[in-house]
Amino acid sequence: MHNSFPANGFMGNNLDGMWQAVEEFRSRFEKRSGTRAGRGELRTAILALLAERPMHGYQIIREIEERSGGSWKPSAGSVYPTLQLLADEGFVSTEEANGRKIYSLTEAGREDVASAETAAPWESAGAPGFGALPKAGVELAQAAAQVGRTGTPKQVQEAVTVLEEARRRLYSILAQD
Repeated sequence: MHNSFPANGFMGNNLDGMWQAVEEFRSRFEKRSGTRAGRGELRTAILALLAERPMHGYQIIREIEERSGGSWKPSAGSVYPTLQLLADEGFVSTEEANGRKIYSLTEAGREDVASAETAAPWESAGAPGFGALPKAGVELAQAAAQVGRTGTPKQVQEAVTVLEEARRRLYSILAQD
């Protein structure tokens, strides 16, 4: 972690509040944007990907990471057991190609995907930990922290004004029809 006081020694009520808010904001988004997804999301994600084309396990991991904007990268230790479970359930079949197991949906797997009422996790607009908002929030918090650590008192005050305006504008988005 870092010192919660800027190197230039400037302290004021606005800066104290800004630091506290930035740190809280950053920690919340960093917790959300880890590699864990909600219960059942990995299964849903794997089925959605295999509905598009057959893949091997590491392709699945890369696709999930890419489609989630880098906010979710499941481990091989979670993907392969899920693939095995889907095979045991009769939704996935495997075949060897170039020394790798290639997974594809069975007819039962295609029927399950077609009848599923849930979208792939990266397609859900409000899915926690996915999309650009958490990433943008963390990057904003990092920039504000950098200004707080190295900026002049005038720059810090300008940053506080920008953050206050950003907060107002974000709430105005929610207030729209």
